[in-house]
Amino acid sequence: MAPAKLRGGLNIMFQFAINIGILAANLINYGTAKIKPWGWRLSLGLAAVPAALMFVGGLFLPETSNSLIERGHLEKGRALLVKVRGTTNVDAEFEDMVDASKKANEVKHPFRNILKKRNRPQLVMATFIPFFQQLTGINAIMFYAPVLFKTIGFGGDASLYSAVITGAVNALAIFVSIFAVDRLGRRILFLQAGVQMFISQMVIGIILGEKFGGSKQMSKDFGVFVVIVICIYVAGFAWSWGPLGWLVPSEIFPLETRSAGQSITVSVNLFFTFVIAQSFLAMLCHFKYGIFLFFAGWVVVMSIFVYLFLPETKSVPIEEMINVWRKHWFWKQIIPAIDLYNGDEKLDWHFQSKDYAENQTVQLSGSGFNKEHM
Repeated sequence: MAPAKLRGGLNIMFQFAINIGILAANLINYGTAKIKPWGWRLSLGLAAVPAALMFVGGLFLPETSNSLIERGHLEKGRALLVKVRGTTNVDAEFEDMVDASKKANEVKHPFRNILKKRNRPQLVMATFIPFFQQLTGINAIMFYAPVLFKTIGFGGDASLYSAVITGAVNALAIFVSIFAVDRLGRRILFLQAGVQMFISQMVIGIILGEKFGGSKQMSKDFGVFVVIVICIYVAGFAWSWGPLGWLVPSEIFPLETRSAGQSITVSVNLFFTFVIAQSFLAMLCHFKYGIFLFFAGWVVVMSIFVYLFLPETKSVPIEEMINVWRKHWFWKQIIPAIDLYNGDEKLDWHFQSKDYAENQTVQLSGSGFNKEHM
């Protein structure tokens, strides 16, 4: 429902709301933990409040214009588009939605279609972005935080304190992304935060290796410094890979493959969340402080990936993303230069089928086409 020029900030509001919810839950847990012995029951029971609000809100939630148009309710879709845009001048956008819906309805096998050449860059992004998001090292930071907080004197409440402090930093830092993502773009946030997270993890790893573990005890001054560096790292994650790991995959798929693309994104994210959760303790036992250096190395890899292969998606209507891929230095060599198959008799030549055509590449040359089979 969001207009292209505001899509990034509005999408990240979703992540911001999640972070606020996590922070609120941590504060509730901190407060109810002091109520002995039934405080945990109060904490658990209070979870019914947001659930009830979600249910009531769902009763008033309208459909989206895209959904109405896809199901054939064109007039309702246009009326809703006028309402959410606040203007009757929506003809061009409405026609784009109708055209995209027609193309989407022609696709009977979205998962098969997403494997074709014209969708290759979207498939790569839907796989690698959630994969990299889980390898930023955020789990390592969150695991070590209670230990470090206990070191600087927070005692038995270290876990709660660390959860509240890192949760607050996470929630506040995401404001940077909300206000910058549609002004500066996605790539610059990815790359800037990559440098910030890399330096933070290297500093934490080196200090822990030199000052902590075994018979060594970290001084309070070093403990405070490490906590500050942790907050710097969390802030970088909060305005980059945290929200953008969901934003970018959501805005690169055309309607005909969006359901398949989003399914792949969520599946890859949850799968590697499971892998990291299952392997983290074993990695920690073997790597010790080196686990921060391990994840710092992955931050370098993912930053290079973004720099080389991810084009800027700021303010690009979803229906026009195919043109962005066709202009990219790498992806233009893989996807077709134009949509090859259509029924227009004005074309000088035809492929025998749509499936065959979409797996070829052509280049424009003068007034005709040169065929290059790949």
